[in-house]
Amino acid sequence: MHDSLLLFGATGDLAQRYLFPSLMHLLRDRLLPEDFRVVAIGRTPHDDDAFRAWLRERIAGDARNNGAVENLLRRIHYHPIDLTDVDGMAATLSRYADRPAVSYLSTPPNLFESACLGLKAAGLLEPPSRLVLEKPIGHDLASAREIDATLKSALDESRIFRIDHYLGKAPVQNLLALRFGNTLLEAVWDNRCIESVDILVAETAGVDGREGYYADYGALRDMVQNHMLQLLALIAMEPPAALDADSVRDEKRKVLRALRPMTAAEAATDSVRGRYTAGVVEGAAAKGFTADSAVETFVGLRAWIDNWRWAGVPFRLVTGKRMPSRTTEVLVNFKPVTHWVFDRPDREQARPNSLRMRLQPEETIELGLMGSLAAPEWGATELMPMSLDLSMLPPKRRIAYERLMIDALKGDQTLFVRDDEVEAQWRWIDSISAAWQQAGTPVQDYPAGSWGPAAAAGFLPRTVGKAGSRG
Repeated sequence: MHDSLLLFGATGDLAQRYLFPSLMHLLRDRLLPEDFRVVAIGRTPHDDDAFRAWLRERIAGDARNNGAVENLLRRIHYHPIDLTDVDGMAATLSRYADRPAVSYLSTPPNLFESACLGLKAAGLLEPPSRLVLEKPIGHDLASAREIDATLKSALDESRIFRIDHYLGKAPVQNLLALRFGNTLLEAVWDNRCIESVDILVAETAGVDGREGYYADYGALRDMVQNHMLQLLALIAMEPPAALDADSVRDEKRKVLRALRPMTAAEAATDSVRGRYTAGVVEGAAAKGFTADSAVETFVGLRAWIDNWRWAGVPFRLVTGKRMPSRTTEVLVNFKPVTHWVFDRPDREQARPNSLRMRLQPEETIELGLMGSLAAPEWGATELMPMSLDLSMLPPKRRIAYERLMIDALKGDQTLFVRDDEVEAQWRWIDSISAAWQQAGTPVQDYPAGSWGPAAAAGFLPRTVGKAGSRG
């Protein structure tokens, strides 16, 4: 395990909310090397003491963690650096090339290339040092390839870690265990038994403070291209030969390459775009998205995987800002039983089986079944929905980044995204962008606090309580 971490974007929101708390927890639990150090890099002019005081205010929280906070802070050295200045970056950071390091770029993607060049010049990307990058990798397929070419000029793919924190969440890993460790589920995991799959990522937050970034990316590029397609790939992948990095990522790549490109003729039926206006979210007034851009803050898609296992099964992907509630979930909808023999409910009202995996706000996995309402002596011909909780909840959930940081420090790429996966994801996303442009797909308004525009009804899972026809 490497014992040196260079954290770029150290004054950013992600670092404050997740990265530094994750490091604090790992140190508290003695999961990091004794001489572990953190080199924090940001734009704000601080010296070491000023940065430590600034960070202490933001992560101290519970007084019981004071020892862990101080343990982390004393290991941190801070440098204000302009990442576009390759020579200046190399001059400042070369002193830390005394031992192998993991450099973590929690920065906008337009800084990846210059940061990579600066790290290379500083001697910080020589083997066995590693590089971690936050999403998104580029803006489209062409820009992703440009970034990748720069990365490959500095280090090989085995030392590049493209992070997607959804892959570090316990229910996502539990899904793999349920699928591949149980004959019961793997036997029905195909188009013979599954009618459709819903993937929903709803956020109550808007894009306040990120208008500039969001105006360039929108919901399609910001959420679907990475988080949602990675979830889709894990759900739809074939069983890998082993749970090592290459085997798992080989199977995910096959799924992503099998996604049917969207055409202009299909844009109206297989997609909907939305943009939130003023409204009310969780009892508070919310302003509309006002950036001078035609991008969407809500997107609903119907994806088709053209292979033997999933032919004909729609994967409905929905994500949006300023939704009524914050939730991320996957709902696998099984087909109804072929012959219905019960008096009540009638066949049309019977609820087919489903597997529901929630990633937030709580992390749970539930299996929806039908069971008998009456005891056997009363006939037992009336059924009602029942839920089987499949979650194994530990006393405290870890932040997803904790698992991923440990894996990056150890060099385990299993839960990280490979270059060919990124290309396959962008290829499908680019087909949607082109279809929208050719078809003139409009961005429809929806009030903040609603489940998107009216046309979104056919894309939403039944778990959000929204009626609508779904194909």
